[in-house]
Amino acid sequence: MLVSGYAGQATILGGFIPALVPDKAMSGFGVTIPVWLTPLTSTLLHGGFVHLLFNMVMLVYCGRETERALGSGGVAVLYLIGAYAAAAGQWAQNPLSPMPTIGASGAIAAVIAAYALLYGRNRARKVGPLSASLLHALWLGAAWTIINLLIGFATLTDQPIAIGAHIGGFIAGLLLTRPILLWRYRKA
Repeated sequence: MLVSGYAGQATILGGFIPALVPDKAMSGFGVTIPVWLTPLTSTLLHGGFVHLLFNMVMLVYCGRETERALGSGGVAVLYLIGAYAAAAGQWAQNPLSPMPTIGASGAIAAVIAAYALLYGRNRARKVGPLSASLLHALWLGAAWTIINLLIGFATLTDQPIAIGAHIGGFIAGLLLTRPILLWRYRKA
């Protein structure tokens, strides 16, 4: 799309636009994409080569090890649900935003969360009825949220970062890792 000169039109057609959630579809290039599908199509669009490269590096780095624990199907489910959770997070941040959200960062954030839960050192200790693993997940979620908010405040670019999408995807990863792991090893 960058080479063809249609990147702007593709972003509007395939990007997730929070303000359009009540509508039914986006049209362009002789194609109509239902709004419910744009959380997935937006993961295929990026704001340039650096954006794509950074996403792929993180996906390969965290995804490879996460796939060993959750299986390829588990990572696919995590990625797909992470894409929708990212869209929900971006919508929650600003439901009236006309700005298209593009990139796979939110879906990849779900994989990063799974990686952090699976391979991070659990330093939390049980507090009352809260288990150490629950506190570890809560700590990871809070840390990720704070890091993303600080990045959002510190970044002064013409292309805003989808902080809500990153947070939404990460939370989905925290919530889904254990059920996917239990499903994969249910017969063990």
